[in-house]
Amino acid sequence: MMLGTASKMSMRRQLLLGILLPLLVLVGINAWSLYQEALNASDIAYDRSLLASAKTISEQLDVVGYDNDAQIRALVPYAATEAFESDNQSRLYYKVSHLNGTMVSGFAELPVWKGQIPAKPAYAALVDFYNDTYQGEEIRVATLLQPVVSEKGRAMAVIQVAETLELRHTLARELLIGTLWRQALLLGIIALVVVSVVQRATQPVRKLSEHLENRSEHDLAPLAYDAAPQEIQPLILATNHVMQKLQSLLAQQKGFVRDAAHQLRTPLAVLKLQVQSAQHGDTPNDQALQDIALTIDRATQLINQMLALAKVEQLNVSTQPAWTDFSLVARELALELAPLMVVKSLDFEIDTEVSGVFAPDWMLRELTRNLLSNAIRHSPQGGRLKLDLRPHGDTVMFSLRDEGPGLSDDLQNRLFQPFASGDTRQGSGLGLSICLGIVQSLQGEIKLRNEPMAGSVSGLNCEVQFKRADPMTS
Repeated sequence: MMLGTASKMSMRRQLLLGILLPLLVLVGINAWSLYQEALNASDIAYDRSLLASAKTISEQLDVVGYDNDAQIRALVPYAATEAFESDNQSRLYYKVSHLNGTMVSGFAELPVWKGQIPAKPAYAALVDFYNDTYQGEEIRVATLLQPVVSEKGRAMAVIQVAETLELRHTLARELLIGTLWRQALLLGIIALVVVSVVQRATQPVRKLSEHLENRSEHDLAPLAYDAAPQEIQPLILATNHVMQKLQSLLAQQKGFVRDAAHQLRTPLAVLKLQVQSAQHGDTPNDQALQDIALTIDRATQLINQMLALAKVEQLNVSTQPAWTDFSLVARELALELAPLMVVKSLDFEIDTEVSGVFAPDWMLRELTRNLLSNAIRHSPQGGRLKLDLRPHGDTVMFSLRDEGPGLSDDLQNRLFQPFASGDTRQGSGLGLSICLGIVQSLQGEIKLRNEPMAGSVSGLNCEVQFKRADPMTS
């Protein structure tokens, strides 16, 4: 049975098929074995009658002459075999002949005996039992070698008594049918027991399903599992774990939407005031357009970062690691942001030794862009900026150091929260939240420490560490 088909079947049907099908096979094998045993038993019972009939016939024989010159005479009345016909279902045939095959009496067309007497016969007589055919019917034959002795001679007679098999088969079928009825009744009882036991055993599952069906879509409270059967407790625990994840995700989304609405309200309000000021002529047109463009740029940056943060949160559980050349990504982003470094006349140094890491390309680009942009924004004019990317055991260490003013204690505690910002950090306050989400999705860690470079009074060191690619897999 295919797995896809089995998974769609109910537990009750699977148990019924799993129990009853093997039982049906066993019943079939047992029925065939029982039928053969019944036939053997009927052969034993009726073979005795055939032998008695043959001995009765032998008592009606006479002989004149000795050995090869002997002549056997037989007077076998119908009464000699009538006593052994138990009913009208079977018919008896007999044949008496010399040892050399010469016919004496009986049914001449009865097949000649060509067998031999068993070494250990079942009865105290020279008798051979076997199956044969006569006039297109199956028969059971008893061949008796009987010495015939009289005052006038001596000879060996071959007495064959045959019986058709209707009665034997009828007896075997009756035994088989009686047994099958009892086994069918047993199977029915087993089926009822299985159905009732499964019905009772799956009642907690049905109650759980009904409870979940009737729950409100907003109800993500954990399910009680203490009273549940031990077998379904892992299912309930797994369901609670999923609902806990959903609850956390929904809370995250609600908070994000709430904060996003609050943050978007400010640039939109500013933009509206700037447009009104331009309309009233309070601000020169060139200055008004410049202010409006700046506000739109900041709003666009905010929206892009919000989308990036939402993407990180959604892919946190679904993104599969992929091989990416982190050194190439870091150098491409440094080249992309080089104009910003030129504006501030920064002394930029980059040192990369790492090649492959387990991370999607877009995540590494978003991480590097946000960290490098923040460092450039807060570096002093003509300051130094250094990016190191090197292996550290089975992880990769990304280090970015600047000569900016660093972080206050208060800002360090809330810096990774969405929309958190301070006097030393201009922008939307989402960049580091995006970085934290990316690093956590890569099962790594990010640290910000006030750590001046040699010869500097102040500075910030940003360190990111996560698993790097296995060279065998890359």
